[in-house]
Amino acid sequence: MERTLDRGAFVAIAIQPGHGAASDSAAPGESAVRSVAFAADNDLWLVSITDLRTTIRELNEQYRPRFVWWDRVTAQQIAELDLPLDRCWDILTVHRLIHGGWRTTIGEVWASLTGLPVDTLPALGQMGLLDPAVDEGHDSNAPVQPDGHIRPEWIAGAWAANDDRLQAWAALALDAAVRQLPLLAERQHPDRALSTARSESCAELLCAELEHRGLPVDVIEAERIIHDASGKRTTSYAEEDAERARRDAPVFAKLTVPQDVNLRNPGEVKDMLRREGLDLEDTRAWRLEQRRGEHPVIDELLRWRKDERIASTYGYRWLDDHVRGGRLRGEWTSSDGAAGRMTASNGLHNLPTEMRTAIAAAPDHVFVRADLGQVEPRVLAAVSGDPSFIAATQADDLYQTVADRLRVERQVAKLAVLGAMYGATTGQSAHALPGLQKNYPIAMGLLERAAADGQQSNDIFTVGGRRIRMGSGSSPDGDLDRARSAAASRGRFARNALIQGAAAEFFKVWAITVRRRARAFRAEVVLCLHDELLVHAPAVHGEEVAELVDTAIHEAAHYWSPEPAVRFVADVSIISRWSEAK
Repeated sequence: MERTLDRGAFVAIAIQPGHGAASDSAAPGESAVRSVAFAADNDLWLVSITDLRTTIRELNEQYRPRFVWWDRVTAQQIAELDLPLDRCWDILTVHRLIHGGWRTTIGEVWASLTGLPVDTLPALGQMGLLDPAVDEGHDSNAPVQPDGHIRPEWIAGAWAANDDRLQAWAALALDAAVRQLPLLAERQHPDRALSTARSESCAELLCAELEHRGLPVDVIEAERIIHDASGKRTTSYAEEDAERARRDAPVFAKLTVPQDVNLRNPGEVKDMLRREGLDLEDTRAWRLEQRRGEHPVIDELLRWRKDERIASTYGYRWLDDHVRGGRLRGEWTSSDGAAGRMTASNGLHNLPTEMRTAIAAAPDHVFVRADLGQVEPRVLAAVSGDPSFIAATQADDLYQTVADRLRVERQVAKLAVLGAMYGATTGQSAHALPGLQKNYPIAMGLLERAAADGQQSNDIFTVGGRRIRMGSGSSPDGDLDRARSAAASRGRFARNALIQGAAAEFFKVWAITVRRRARAFRAEVVLCLHDELLVHAPAVHGEEVAELVDTAIHEAAHYWSPEPAVRFVADVSIISRWSEAK
């Protein structure tokens, strides 16, 4: 049938689970077709999975709709089907933006949108014998119970049982998305909050794609690194013990006093070093680095720690469990943590430097690697609107410009700016803080107001409208000193979260812009690491993708930045292995 949609309208989508074109429930040899439900305004319709790409293309070309879905389940299906969607609305992601936090459920979101108490959420298998029968005389094919809550069995997957339920699930998603719009309109900057909801939803889809495609790995190189650090593959506990003893031996060889020490126990290592005349507060790596050269055992212990980290965390088992088909795979989250930064598991976000030579582009491909430069102070300039700080962003090295203005060394200026954003008021940069307050009063004032709100347990909001919850301001035992310490900690967290959260929003706008533009060159984003992007591209298009990534920074800044004069920069390079990056 011919349908009429408003341009840019919400179109909810629900895809029947399965693999390929056949349903999981199909009998052997049966070619069952999976269904996809769409809901828009008062219109509901179904298509087959085999027609989905054509349907999506036609809808995109004619109406440019914004596709709506409940959560990552549909985003993962979109990624697996390789559907090129750019405009979407992830209901759970938008809920986290509006209400804060980073974990929620469909049931909680619906309860919040309809004013129902969360503590009355139904759960599968938990109805007592004396509980009222909430479904008595009610259609169990409807997604919502008589008490207003979504049926737990629907949330668990019963929505996909048949075509009628599939359509009802899409219609309910559309209803939920429409209910979220007025909540975004309540933000101080409604248009910006709406834009953030859109970009955060697309970032969640990007996370599903990152999970699906993985990060390219040279398995042979990875095995070489692991072998050099931890030794051969072991097949028994006795062999593991022997390899562990072999790794420990060089450390013991540097001791002047023979000792039987468990190097994996920080307390025992601290005692070992004290017996060697080295009195340390703890055995953290940065503290050992400060004492490097004082005793041969320090250097050997630092080397041991690097090898041990690979052996214990990134060894053969890690390789076998998480690298499949030549790709490192892990779970991705678009807004883990209160400030909304992207995170990933299985080493994707904390891979040891020594392992980076194993992250290699596929044959006839390259990585385009880009790292945003001094992004948080530039974001501070954008969200504060401080004219003097905005002027400092015009330089490639913002910290040097600040140093020249304050008449201090660059390192002192850098630590002062970072200290202002992180709430550090001591150390060698402390004397530069008054200079920052005098020369950049609007930027520093923004941070001080955020800190004050945090101390008073007032929630703060990023420039994009993300709520960052501050928690309770009272001490459970009434201890005044503990309450003051907790308030100071909240203040430090608030001033940093305000900027870190805004930086995360900008980074995600940049990442999804690259994602969209790179498709023309058959290039894919394969890693988002804090302020760094890694794009996997055919070698013949390496230069074009590099130019695209750099241009996308300016496009993202135009879309996101409250102050168009703020300059954002990135170091962009074309490499074959991640280790080649500066």
